[in-house]
Amino acid sequence: MLKTDFQKGLFTVLVGVAIWFCPMPDGLKPGAWHMFAIFVATIVGFILHPLPIGAIALIAVGLSGFLKVLKPAEALSGFGNATIWLIVSAFLFAKGFIKTGLGRRIAYKIMAAIATSSLKLGYTMAITDLIIAPATPSNTARGGGILFPIVKSLCAAFDSEPGPTGKKIGSYLVSCTFQNNCITSSMFITAVAPNLLVVSLAKETAGVDISWGLWALACIVPGLLALLVCPYLVYKVCPPELTQTPEAPALAKKELTAMGAMTRDEKIVFGTFILALILWATSSFTGFNATMIALVCIGIMLVGGALVWDDVTTEKGAWDTLFWMGGLMSLATGLAKSGFVDWFAKGVAGSLTGISWLTALVVLCLINMYVHYAFASLSAHVGAVYAAFLAVAVAAGAPPLLAALALGCETGIMGCLTHYATGPAPIYFGAGYHSQPEWWKIGFICSISSLIAFLIVGPLWWKVLGLW
Repeated sequence: MLKTDFQKGLFTVLVGVAIWFCPMPDGLKPGAWHMFAIFVATIVGFILHPLPIGAIALIAVGLSGFLKVLKPAEALSGFGNATIWLIVSAFLFAKGFIKTGLGRRIAYKIMAAIATSSLKLGYTMAITDLIIAPATPSNTARGGGILFPIVKSLCAAFDSEPGPTGKKIGSYLVSCTFQNNCITSSMFITAVAPNLLVVSLAKETAGVDISWGLWALACIVPGLLALLVCPYLVYKVCPPELTQTPEAPALAKKELTAMGAMTRDEKIVFGTFILALILWATSSFTGFNATMIALVCIGIMLVGGALVWDDVTTEKGAWDTLFWMGGLMSLATGLAKSGFVDWFAKGVAGSLTGISWLTALVVLCLINMYVHYAFASLSAHVGAVYAAFLAVAVAAGAPPLLAALALGCETGIMGCLTHYATGPAPIYFGAGYHSQPEWWKIGFICSISSLIAFLIVGPLWWKVLGLW
């Protein structure tokens, strides 16, 4: 393993060195080319993982300042980005949901009310995911930490284990819950970490401001449509042998009885979450900053005792995200300010002469979606291609906000494609209910459904809203 990591690390360094010393294309300054070399090497490191991505980002930031490609203040600027701290705050919200058991309680409450069939169980998982998605920026924490244990418990309750009994209900519940998770990840800025990166890159690249409320409003119609279709679509593609589940409500009630009455800490987390949603949704009227809202709400949970300071300091996911996303934001901002992105966009846009902006945008969105077969991380994907694709789309004449949303809303749904595409994928695939070809088949079919919702119905909805 150490030898493999060394080889991956050496390859990452060699990629950066090779680009650094390659002849510069016409129209670029040395600083822009050297910034591009560091940026590409960083993305390669994100993909290959010779070290944790937070460590790779920290090294890249240090090198960019040490080699005088960026000034020290520029190299560290990403760590002071407000959107980065919004995602840190949302991780702490997720901690509250998991620690207090509120996420499980919500799932069992819905299950007790409606889950009398396999299909209804699929919709139960979708509704639960939708409710908690705005406060869980880690789709892995949401899908793996809250929903997966519930799914596994249900499979066991119905004697549907990997192997001969897997098709009874387990394969359906596992694939359906995972696919739902990918859709909800596209519906809110705070539903998956790379969405915050999209927002920052959209601002840097195209001058587009996307607030929490704007993203939620834009994605609510296509997202709900995709969620309405998904459980039924998976039901048809991966049909369960057990169609009726009258035992599920009783099982949910038993779990709720074991949990007891809603605790004081759960009530604090729930009330604070509702307050945050209201303030985020009305921020365009009140003028409150989304990050400051989140920090104040975390403060309320700390004062109320639902979270303690050790919960904050030990939330590794939040601080890891701060390092890699803050570092990547510094590098991406430096790359944009160097003139490289504009140079690249103009060059590609020039080759699209005679092609309408709509055709160019559709092609870019399809490439952006399906090139994810080559990525094992949503974050690495966004960092590698989002800014460049957005710049090309705008240079081709696409309305900036339309292009930013169309490319950005794909960030979550592209995770549906493979068993390595996003954090929860290995967890659900690793449950053992699907072969790899079956998993990829379900993912591809669901990707088409989601693309229709987000890239056909979505832009029509955005037109009604006057966003383009």
